[in-house]
Amino acid sequence: MTRNGEPTQYTGYATEIITDLALDWLKDSRDPSKPFMLMYQHKAPHRGWEPGPDYLTMYDDRDVPEPPSLFEDYSLRGKAVRQQDMTIAETISDADLKLIPPRNLTSEQLAAWNTAYEPKNRAFREAKLTGRELTRWKYQRYIKDYLRCVASVDDQVGRVLDYLDESGLAENTLVVYCSDQGFYLGEHGWFDKRWMYEESLRTPCLVRWPGVVEPGSACGRITSPLDLAQTFLEAAGVAAPSGMQGDSLVPLLEGETPDDWRQTFYYHYYEYPSWHYVRRHYGVTDGRYKLIYFYEPDVDEWEMYDLLNDRNEQSNLIT
Repeated sequence: MTRNGEPTQYTGYATEIITDLALDWLKDSRDPSKPFMLMYQHKAPHRGWEPGPDYLTMYDDRDVPEPPSLFEDYSLRGKAVRQQDMTIAETISDADLKLIPPRNLTSEQLAAWNTAYEPKNRAFREAKLTGRELTRWKYQRYIKDYLRCVASVDDQVGRVLDYLDESGLAENTLVVYCSDQGFYLGEHGWFDKRWMYEESLRTPCLVRWPGVVEPGSACGRITSPLDLAQTFLEAAGVAAPSGMQGDSLVPLLEGETPDDWRQTFYYHYYEYPSWHYVRRHYGVTDGRYKLIYFYEPDVDEWEMYDLLNDRNEQSNLIT
């Protein structure tokens, strides 16, 4: 990884290394007489979902339930959906599925990887699965590796939270635990993100702020990652620059909703042609209804969904 502009090589599992570096900074490198802000970010749940050595066999003793739309019939959808390239059935690779080992493993790491995966891979090859049974196998391999990665991230975040508790910092520290977007875990038969459908549009976000956020509370208002910078500035008592995007979440965290809080959310995806061939589209939602427009010379499609009665977005109201 690059540290302070210099390439630096570490041996180990990235999720644990990042946590070690974060804790080292909290304990030894920051000025304890001043407030601090730590951006502590992980990559493990991103493709290719490589679990750490202590998580390689987690969930081997169970099957994860399949989402109802794993075998979605794309012939019933528009051209944009029909022509994507991000299905578990066809797009996901042998490397994603751990049918070949990751690169750059030490001999010790490779031995542990082979012990965990090779017996299962051998059984898979001997089974010669086809059709839906093959897709089901791919789904189980994908989702279990994803959940293994998330479990390792959760455990490492727990180390940081434990330190905040033990050091007495927790009572005066705002912690935001979130993602950069949602992710498809088999819904619509997909992995990855990019679309305006709920699974990738909705972004997980947990907040701990003793004395401000009521433990166990939830907020149903429309928020955005753009709001985080404004939130941090207000929490630190710093005025936001004029023209800065987003709105501070502090009122919502305090249990109050400003009268002028946003009622709708706009989304725009424009990276086409690129990964997974997701067509350019934009749209707006108020949380109940969602309107999407796919715009290309060869794709001119509108979709509208009633999210209350069709939360899986299977019935386009504009047909």
